[in-house]
Amino acid sequence: MSDETPGASPEQTEQPRRGRGPRRGGGGGGDRGRRQREPQAQEERAEGELVDKLVAINRVAKVVKGGKNFGFAALVVVGDKKGRVGFGHGKAREVPEAIRKATEEAKKTLVRVPLREGRTLHHDGHGRWGAGKVMLRAAPAGTGLIAGGPMRAVLEVLGVSDVVAKSKGSSNPYNMVRATFDALKSQSSPRQIANRRGLKVADLVGRRKDGASLGEVPAEG
Repeated sequence: MSDETPGASPEQTEQPRRGRGPRRGGGGGGDRGRRQREPQAQEERAEGELVDKLVAINRVAKVVKGGKNFGFAALVVVGDKKGRVGFGHGKAREVPEAIRKATEEAKKTLVRVPLREGRTLHHDGHGRWGAGKVMLRAAPAGTGLIAGGPMRAVLEVLGVSDVVAKSKGSSNPYNMVRATFDALKSQSSPRQIANRRGLKVADLVGRRKDGASLGEVPAEG
């Protein structure tokens, strides 16, 4: 009698399995999933012109009555590789949220830096923030990006391809990034100098070429 009890036959045990199959691989659910993912992909393409780099992330702790609340602090730099750059700092209980906050703050603090030929700086610069001291020097084509640590991240997202950078102070990433921005904010283009002095850009460029040629004459002789 136990062999003929209902519910033990293979046909009845296979029916629920066939019923669950179409729900997992149904075409309607897949189409809805694709339709929901399309707007997100469009938003990523719209924000694709800005490039962000994570410079540093630290675990921080807040001491409270019951113990310690741990969180994360992120430092992010953002730029378009065409002369705009910014940095931001964010704190949260999770790493992705801290990075998101830092990225949003960096996008709000973008500054424009004039570049020479779109590859290097117009002139040398020095920056300082706290104990951080940095030096930036313009370089000819083919030199490459000679920099390390947080300074390299800032210059990469800025779009500089030929520059020589040196850190002469603290290695703290926050001080180095702020000192680098202090040096970049002091950059001036020939157009800005000409407007400030009431001259034409051609006059300044001509004077620079004449001075270089005059300086080469004694060396050759």
